[in-house]
Amino acid sequence: MSLHYLVREPKVKLEQNPALFLLHGYGSNEEDLFSFANELPEDHYVISVQAPYALQGGFGYAWYAIYFDADENKFSDDQQAKESIHLIAQFIDEISSKLPIDKQKISLIGFSQGAILSYGVAFAYPEKISKIVALSGYFNEKLLPESFDVNKMQHINFFASHGSVDQVIPVEWARKTQPYLEKLGLPITYKEYPVGHGVAPQNFWDFKNWLEQN
Repeated sequence: MSLHYLVREPKVKLEQNPALFLLHGYGSNEEDLFSFANELPEDHYVISVQAPYALQGGFGYAWYAIYFDADENKFSDDQQAKESIHLIAQFIDEISSKLPIDKQKISLIGFSQGAILSYGVAFAYPEKISKIVALSGYFNEKLLPESFDVNKMQHINFFASHGSVDQVIPVEWARKTQPYLEKLGLPITYKEYPVGHGVAPQNFWDFKNWLEQN
């Protein structure tokens, strides 16, 4: 397998079960989001994926590097991010051939870097995804393929949420996502919570209910 992962089997096994892929944030690992795997819909495979790049000093993993210049401006390695988008798509294919996953019902739940890349996967590989839950991330247009066919994305539902006092990714960045996707005619639910860079309990229940209703 191209990426390390953890899996929670569905409580009820069907011939093919839907799947939720969990993509953690910068400096974390596959165990982070997996901590709430048992709270997620019981009929799904829950697959928590570890990012490919180990950070120095054992400080977890990243999907792409973040650099600081002399003025402490932060910028992302977009090329590495694009490579990780392709790696996630490849991993979805690998695990789908190993487990009896319903390929029409694959959802990505990403936090921070994982959320940013989830949008990228939806645009680069729309045929692989049915739902995106983007937590505390933002829509980075630089990661989109040079051309994409929005008609091939009409089946994808988006849920995005952000902390209104997020100190890592400004809420203003996240607020641009809804108008951008709506302009393309893509359905999105956007919510904010009075927290920092994290997932509030209400946020968790909101996206869980959204998953079950959609």
